[in-house]
Amino acid sequence: MNTGFFFTFFYQPLYNGLIFLMDLLPWADAGVAVILFTTLVKLILFPISRKSVRTQLLMKKFEPELKEIRDKYKDNKQEQAVKTMAFYKEKAINPFSGIFLLFLQIPIIFALYKIFASSGLPVVNESILYSFVATPPALNVFFIGLIDVSMKSGILAFLAAVSTYFQIRYSLPAPKESSGNQFKDDFARSMRIQMQYLFPLMVLVISYNISGALALYWITSNLFTIGQEIYIRREMGLKHGI
Repeated sequence: MNTGFFFTFFYQPLYNGLIFLMDLLPWADAGVAVILFTTLVKLILFPISRKSVRTQLLMKKFEPELKEIRDKYKDNKQEQAVKTMAFYKEKAINPFSGIFLLFLQIPIIFALYKIFASSGLPVVNESILYSFVATPPALNVFFIGLIDVSMKSGILAFLAAVSTYFQIRYSLPAPKESSGNQFKDDFARSMRIQMQYLFPLMVLVISYNISGALALYWITSNLFTIGQEIYIRREMGLKHGI
């Protein structure tokens, strides 16, 4: 019996939420339920995500000014830190809020991954259901009547990888100009290339070897993240290349 903190406060509530949604919407197949549930959780997390993304975008927007401060006080680290924090205060930026808010989401994101990676659909683990959550009488695992999300799916795995590629490409645009630090530039470029190409490959392999449900989760999550960032960029009046 799982009784750990992660299981009790993250995995079990989210698993029950998924099963409750499937029971509430008997017309929806398991694939549609995965999409709806992932979207619902993302919408609940949106206020947190929004603050995190806004902080990241503002940090990137003011990078030239921050670089000027670093260059001007490169021989005085203490003064550099004081001027940097004063700049953050002037622009109403909390550089640590983005990291803090991101960490708040990690257990939820990991719980969703674990649910769809080991959902066992169409079998429902009734031993961890709450008393008020009923097992759906019939669970259709064929997404739009064509793809069995309880099994491996090459199509969904491929779409998960492609959506991951575009999500990373949009979130991490190529730098426009050199920062003047060759090592830093090369390292940043190398990390971006690895993220943009290797991570989608990992998603492809993992999705294909586990289940279509996990692939659908990744597709939905990636598309939501892209839409979320487009919305926030427009809201802040920022362009893609910042």
